[in-house]
Amino acid sequence: MSRVIAFCFLLLASVLGYFHIDSRPAWSPFASDYPVNNVNQLDGASEVAEDAKPVKALKNTTPVKLLKSAQPSLLTDWLPDTGDPSVHAASLIALKDGAVRAFWFAGTREGAPDVAIYTSVFDSKASRWSAPTVVVDRVSAEKGLSRYIAKLGNPVPARMADGRMQLFFVTVSIGGWAGSSISSMISDDEGLTWGQPTRLISSPLINLSTLVKSPAMTFADGRLGLPAYHEWIGRFGEFLRIDASQVIDKRRMSSGRGAIQPVVFADSPQEASAFFRQTRPSSQPKQIPVSQTKDAGQSWAVTQDLEIPNPNSALAALTLANGTRLMVLNNIEAARYRLVMVMREPNSLQWRVVQVLEDDESLLNDQHREFSYPYLISTNGEDAHLTYTWNRKKIKHVYFLAVWFKHAVSSLKEKEAQ
Repeated sequence: MSRVIAFCFLLLASVLGYFHIDSRPAWSPFASDYPVNNVNQLDGASEVAEDAKPVKALKNTTPVKLLKSAQPSLLTDWLPDTGDPSVHAASLIALKDGAVRAFWFAGTREGAPDVAIYTSVFDSKASRWSAPTVVVDRVSAEKGLSRYIAKLGNPVPARMADGRMQLFFVTVSIGGWAGSSISSMISDDEGLTWGQPTRLISSPLINLSTLVKSPAMTFADGRLGLPAYHEWIGRFGEFLRIDASQVIDKRRMSSGRGAIQPVVFADSPQEASAFFRQTRPSSQPKQIPVSQTKDAGQSWAVTQDLEIPNPNSALAALTLANGTRLMVLNNIEAARYRLVMVMREPNSLQWRVVQVLEDDESLLNDQHREFSYPYLISTNGEDAHLTYTWNRKKIKHVYFLAVWFKHAVSSLKEKEAQ
């Protein structure tokens, strides 16, 4: 009898969940981050993509050779030390005054009970990070969410339609990361103080195995599109449509067990491309899975891989105001000892390595360090701030000035003209 009651309860919950989803507001088009003439969308892009030859693997590609003048130098430093032996998963957001706020987690090790999410602010004028402060730890998350929290991680900040800052992060109550759910907090003062955490309900039945890693997108109606992913039973991407702290819709971006941690490039108000970290079996290609949408994220179709190696590692993506696309990734099939920035110019389908950030290829295998979890933002559409995990011991910060990109594009054109 109890089994019948339980089955009826689950059936009722499913029906109510279906009607709830079906009654949600219609999807709005993507908003543009930079209201300038963005030429990122190719004329007849779909036709070009079908006829174009696949981009070849970039493992042995060298950076663009500098011509005439020297490349402007990059500004590099480290996020402040918290005194913890392990740090990971840094993310960034531009502040209203032009500064940049970083978030990351640190503790004894990934998943340890003492892990906390930290934040710091980079003053570009002084080229200095502020002292780190704790945003949330396991104990405060438990108190705010009124539920047991075993571990937390993967902070991802976003800007809400009303200008407030929202921080998404992952919490686990039981099991490993596959048992995760997403929570969020909101700040009214650019991250100085935070409200109580709220758990996002992404499923009316089992709200488990939903994680976040990549930046959110903005819809024209002000709502957020948050790329998320699952690691339990399947490993696939999902696109969550969020209004404040409520998931009002979600759509699957991939299927099976081979693609997680999507990053998204908006091609137009209705079209976007998602690039994934591959988690495929050893017999399948170690390349970057791709999905596309033509209806502002309501449906996604898996397309041809981007033929750049991916060793089961996260990547970062950014579109500059002039339409230039950037990705930072490990362009090798195994391990994470090489990290590069690749660039795709407007009206082009070819990705080129423009900067080798780290490379331990010449070292013995047991001496390889890990360079992983890159995250990219721009404060004005012309520059770029990059953070990434440096051997799980530090977080490295690289600042690309606008002049650096102008020189990189100029060098590409000069090289092609030769």
